[in-house]
Formats: sequence, C-alpha cells, structure tokens
Amino acid sequence: MSDKSAFPFGVAPGKKRHAPATDRNRDAITALLKDNLPRRGTILEIASGTGQHISHFASVFPALGWQPSDAEADALESISTWAAESGQDNIRTPLLLDVCDPEWPIESADGILCINMIHIAPWAACEGLFAGAAGILPKGGLLYLYGPYIEDGVSTAESNLAFDASLKSRNLAWGLRKVSDVEALAGQHGFALTQKTAMPANNLSLVFRKR
Repeated sequence: MSDKSAFPFGVAPGKKRHAPATDRNRDAITALLKDNLPRRGTILEIASGTGQHISHFASVFPALGWQPSDAEADALESISTWAAESGQDNIRTPLLLDVCDPEWPIESADGILCINMIHIAPWAACEGLFAGAAGILPKGGLLYLYGPYIEDGVSTAESNLAFDASLKSRNLAWGLRKVSDVEALAGQHGFALTQKTAMPANNLSLVFRKR
C-alpha cells in the first residue's frame, strides 16, 4: 500500500511531523475508545503516521502497551520523536508494517486501531488489514476504524464528496469506502461490526470484533 504521496495533507517530510486533524479528532476518538479498549494488553496502531495519536492514547491509557507502526520508513522517526517527547514508557519502538504483506512483524495484539488509512490506500490495503488482524487478534479482539465513509441510504456530506474526488484525482485506487463493503469484507475474515458511531466532521467510528 506504500505510496510516497500518501503523507499528503499539510504534513511535510522531516524528523517530527504534525497533522492538524489529529489535534481536532483525538478527544472524540479517545472518548469512544474508553468504552471499547481492553483493560490490559497490547494495542497495535496501523498507519501511525506522525505519531501524535498513539502518544496521546498512551498517556490516557497507561495500563496498555502501545505498538505504533507505519508502512512508510520515513514516518518512523516522527513517531519515535513524538513518543519520546510524550515521556510515556508504554510506547514501543515503531514497526515498519505494510498491511499488504502476508507476514506482519508482530505475533499477537489485544486490539488494533486504524485511523484515516483505508481511504488513502488501494482496496488491497483494507483486505490486508482484515486478513492480518484475523491472524493476530484473539476472539473478541477489537479492530477499530475511523474516517470518512459512504453509507447506503444516507446522504454523503458535500465536503466528503469533494474529499473523495480529490483522493481519486491523486490516485484512482484511493477514495472513500462504503461501510457495507467494509462490513462484508470483515465478515469474510471472521469479524462482526458491533458499533457504528457518527463522529465530528462527518467521520465515522467502526468497531469490529473478532468472532
């Protein structure tokens, strides 16, 4: 799924990156995670990007071990910098992890977070995400997705339609995914959609559990 242009929206290359959207959505995501994360264990974040989210979550949920990862080697330094500056000792060394690889560099996790990834990647990345998650999560394990989606029978916000067009102009394999398509794919890999929550700025939180 790796694409050098996939680190696109206001985030420049460099040692420490900053994505303004993370500052805007992290509190809403945190509130939802409080009802869904396990009390103990390891949480793997897919596509950690700048490292802002996982550094924040590690401070809010200190009893959990947090494993960042990204498919872009250039992102790992930013993740490490944010983690170091957070002062949290429950953030592990970031992994180079491409969900499309059949073998992930982690044997098990108690939960997985994937925020704002599957629309800025080909559909194969979504397929790889569920296939890989099925291999490392326990029964009942959490797979949490966040981002903009298209819902059957629900009008899509104009801003999301414009975003979808922008993504496809960059790469025809990118674009907002239909919730129904993601749910069908999840079912093929033994996951059930147990919660769908509207979030600020026309985003959704999707909570899947491994059956």
